[in-house]
Amino acid sequence: TRCHRPGEAAPFALLTYADTKKRARNLLAVIEDRTMPPWHPEPGHGSFRNTARLANEQIETFRNWVATGMAEGPREALPPVPAFPSGWQLGEPDLVLTTKGAFEVPARGRDVYRNFALPVDLPEDRWITAIEVRPSARSVLHHTLVFLDENRESRERDGQDGRPGFSGMQYPRGPMIAGWAVGGIPERLPDGLAIKLPKHSDLMLQSHLHPSGKKELEQTTIGVYFAEKPPERTLVSLQLPPIFGFTAGLDIPAGEADYRLRDSFELPTDVEAVRVGGHAHMLCRSMKIWAEQKDGTEIPLLYIKAWDFDWQSDYTYARFVPIPKGATVHVEIVYDNSKDNPNNPNKPPKRVRWGRETTDEMGSITLLLVPKDEAERELLQRAVADKTMARAIARAERAV
Repeated sequence: TRCHRPGEAAPFALLTYADTKKRARNLLAVIEDRTMPPWHPEPGHGSFRNTARLANEQIETFRNWVATGMAEGPREALPPVPAFPSGWQLGEPDLVLTTKGAFEVPARGRDVYRNFALPVDLPEDRWITAIEVRPSARSVLHHTLVFLDENRESRERDGQDGRPGFSGMQYPRGPMIAGWAVGGIPERLPDGLAIKLPKHSDLMLQSHLHPSGKKELEQTTIGVYFAEKPPERTLVSLQLPPIFGFTAGLDIPAGEADYRLRDSFELPTDVEAVRVGGHAHMLCRSMKIWAEQKDGTEIPLLYIKAWDFDWQSDYTYARFVPIPKGATVHVEIVYDNSKDNPNNPNKPPKRVRWGRETTDEMGSITLLLVPKDEAERELLQRAVADKTMARAIARAERAV
């Protein structure tokens, strides 16, 4: 019901017995192949908040119900439909930002990828503990990513073609700090953690807009929630490979069905993992991140066996995951550029390199960490920065 109710992006409601019985066989098919509900982390590779994955026993119950005639059961035992807040789910935000003008999404045609500047320009540093996204047309906004734009580049490009925003999959130089997808539940960072919003910075949305069958106007609003004080522990973002895979020299031959992108990073200090999420485009098949300790034992952090470009999420660990100093964090992302990949946008397949457009490719996994000892924060930050610089230099040398 979080998605399948009036006003949300799902194409039909699932609020009543009649709603469910009418579509039961189709529902069973997407439940059995785990297309729905959309939850992509494989079990055994991290324990996360708000897990939406159905247990095998739940699927078996639904399968038996369909097979035995879909009986209604006693109506008096039916629980009430969940009550969803009509306003801000996290309460009144500290800062409300809205894109400049409403963007017209056509009734039909290809999906649209559009970027929108959100000027902020605060006179002092603030600390973000949560961001809540509110689309004006939920049926067309599939997902949006929120980036920090420290150089305020996006505001210069917004509207240059006569319409709100600007086209393409463009990234500012700052990191991605939040994301929202259909059915997403806003949540605050745990344990008083927060992400720094430097003074005089902006934010930028990168939105995936999906035609709904009728012309829609989307003007996205976000609510920003600030911490009352700077956090006592500092979040450090470890992205492998850095810069969404640009530094890795991503270059996938036409027809290659098992192209693997790998990277690793040895931790210079004890850390705890807080949140994880990946990013890639349409050729990606799977992605995995894990830590290997000095004695060879592994700490699983995330495995998405069947990557879906349309469902890109971050996952917050149910409890922080301790990773000891000297452990090596490994990332492996697998791509399928063959004709057998139904998601391949190129028919026939063609060589694909790193790029900003949907038909190009990217690939990285971002792990949000906190040092176990805040006194070692700079050591961790410096090591991550050195990793990014070394990768960038190697990339430049290969290009020459």
